[in-house]
Amino acid sequence: MRVLVAPDKFRGTLTALQAAEAIERGWRRGRPHDEIELAPLADGGEGTLEALVGSSGRIERRRVHGPLGDPVEAAFGLAGEIAVVEMARASGLALLSPSRRAPLRTSTRGTGELMAEALGEGVRRLLVCIGGSATNDGGVGMASALGARFLDDRRRQVRDGGGALLHLAGIDLSGLDPRISTTQVIGVTDVDNRLTGPHGTSATFGPQKGASADDVVVLDRALAHLAAIVSRDLGVDLSDEPGAGAAGGLGFGLMAFCGAGLRPGVEVVMEAVGFEERLRRADLVITGEGSLDEQSLRGKVVAGALREAQRAGHPVAILAGRATVAPEGATVRSLVERFGEDRAMNDPRRALEDLAEELARAWP
Repeated sequence: MRVLVAPDKFRGTLTALQAAEAIERGWRRGRPHDEIELAPLADGGEGTLEALVGSSGRIERRRVHGPLGDPVEAAFGLAGEIAVVEMARASGLALLSPSRRAPLRTSTRGTGELMAEALGEGVRRLLVCIGGSATNDGGVGMASALGARFLDDRRRQVRDGGGALLHLAGIDLSGLDPRISTTQVIGVTDVDNRLTGPHGTSATFGPQKGASADDVVVLDRALAHLAAIVSRDLGVDLSDEPGAGAAGGLGFGLMAFCGAGLRPGVEVVMEAVGFEERLRRADLVITGEGSLDEQSLRGKVVAGALREAQRAGHPVAILAGRATVAPEGATVRSLVERFGEDRAMNDPRRALEDLAEELARAWP
């Protein structure tokens, strides 16, 4: 049998490549004569940079502002005339300890600085991967770093952070970096949330970024106010666009201030790694991620791999750290269910190998 192994990362424990290699080792123990091909994937969040740049490009590093203004060293990728910026490298949640998470104050300014560095390489296409953010500022920090001005009622620049957007009175894009207008900017996203409302970015993702219930209300009001000012000053209404709420509204900001289009990250990565061609050679697809839940079925790697495999008529197995959903038509196995929480978190590589071996031995 020909097996295509195409997982996402197991967040906090294994990269997508490490997970794929663990599945391969376990599967070979159970079915040593099968052909196995690895195609680790990403969805616009962490790990997308490496997946898109691959072995043909190069990684550059620059010092930029982190989510709370501290200097951080962040990477971006170059492959021909394409640049890849992963916003999590400059403005990501992983850059802050839990005690420092403060979505009323965190900013995407460093992401904009990284974009400016990439534009300086003369690229024609700029992919901005928008996942894993610590921010909720609607992309205002990003656009400010690129020369846009966001002014209060006294024509002063509003301070960084999502909470400050309540003081926004006007937007001036006259100083925006002119290279933006000659570069195709694409937001590569792993979610389809709208900007505001009960399923918007503040309500859905704010708590994991450190927002209290009261903070969520303030942040949602602030983004709604930003959308209203954008509609008035720039003549575009984007708050209901799918993906506008990605990365605390960075999806909205990329569309509003950079003329970007948004694409599901898993589709972009699948194209880059030739997933469709690999799928034609396969008899079985194994995918997976750290936490298989309702969000997994909304633009994540598992959803994309499952959709494409089922479209091709191939069976699908999903190996996850933990699983709270069971997509129709897929075989699901969970490390937590099989081995318990402690081993799943502290020995994930060997646990995933053992789970893959058990699945291989049981596969018809």
